[in-house]
Amino acid sequence: MNLRNPLIALLAVTTLVLPSCGSDDESQSLTVYSGRSEKLVGPIFDDFEVATGINLEVRYGSSNDLALALSAEGDKTPADVFLSRSPGPIGYLDDLGMLSPLEASVLARVDTQHRSPDGRWVGFAGRGRVLVYNIDEVAQADLPGSVFDLTDPSYEGRVAIPGSNSSFQDWFTVFRLRNGDEAAIAWLDAMVANGARFYPKNRAIVEAVGRNEVTFGLVNHYYNFQEVAANGDAQRSANHGFRPGDDGGLMIIATAAILNESDDQDLANRLTAHLLSSAQQRYLTNSVYEYPLAAGIDPSPVLPPIPSDTVGAVDIDDIAAEFRQTIEIIEISGILDQ
Repeated sequence: MNLRNPLIALLAVTTLVLPSCGSDDESQSLTVYSGRSEKLVGPIFDDFEVATGINLEVRYGSSNDLALALSAEGDKTPADVFLSRSPGPIGYLDDLGMLSPLEASVLARVDTQHRSPDGRWVGFAGRGRVLVYNIDEVAQADLPGSVFDLTDPSYEGRVAIPGSNSSFQDWFTVFRLRNGDEAAIAWLDAMVANGARFYPKNRAIVEAVGRNEVTFGLVNHYYNFQEVAANGDAQRSANHGFRPGDDGGLMIIATAAILNESDDQDLANRLTAHLLSSAQQRYLTNSVYEYPLAAGIDPSPVLPPIPSDTVGAVDIDDIAAEFRQTIEIIEISGILDQ
C-alpha cells in the first residue's frame, strides 16, 4: 500500500499502534526521506511495496531541506532511509555521524568509487552535466572543450543557464568548493556579462534549444535523451560533453543511506538493495536515462560512456550556509534577471 495520501497514511499509522486482536502478525513499515522526486523514484518504491509487503511512508522534498530536518530531529527522527540527489547533504549527515554502516552485501553491489570509504552511503544513479546544443546551428568540431570557454565573446547571448534550478545550484556549489569562490564568482559574472540567458528548468532549456530559441544550455544529461525519445528526429538538439576533467562535465551521483536511529536496519538495507537491483537499475537507465551504478549493469545503449569525473559526496561543515551562499552569489550575479 502506498502511503502518500495523508489520510491513508494516518489510518495506516493508527492501525499499526492498535492491538493486534490476537494476531502475531504486524505490518512492517519504513520511513523514507527522499530528495529525489516522486515522479522518478515513486515506481521503484511501488515495486518494493508489492514485492515485499513492506509499507513505505515517503517524505519528498529538497535534499538540502531534508538533511537539515534530519539534523534538527537528531535521535528523534522517524526516518530509516535518506535518498539524496546531490553530494552536499549526504556528506553533511555523514560528518554529523548520523549514518549507519550499510551491509556488506549492499556495498558489494557498487564499485568502490561509487560508495563511501566508510561504507555509510552508496550511489545508485548518476547524472552528468553537459552542454546541450542545436544540431542545425553548431558543428561538432566547433563545440567548446571547457565550461570556462563559454565566457568567450563568440558565445555572447547564446547560452542558457537554469540559475534557479536546484540541480544547477548543486553543481555550482561543487564548482565553488573545487575552484574557490573567487574563480566561481568570476566565471558566473563573466557569463552574465556575456549575455547568458536565464531559464528556470533544465527541460525548458532543452526544449528551447530544440526550437532554436537559444543555441546552447547547461543541463543534466538525461533531459535531452528523454526529449529525443519522445520526439524522435523532430528534436533538433544533442548533448556535448566537455573534455575529461573539466568541471562543466562533472557527474553527480544520487546516494542512499540508512540513519543510525532506524529501528529497522534489516528492512532499510533491503530497500537500499532494491534500489541497486538489476530491474530497478535498468529502469533508471532505460526509462530515465540516468547512469546505473550497480556493478554489472550497463548504461542504456543510447548513453555515452560514463563520465570519468564523479562527485559522490563532499565535506560541508554547514550545509545551510554553503547553499545560502550559492543562492546569494547567483542572485547577486544578475543571471535571474537575464
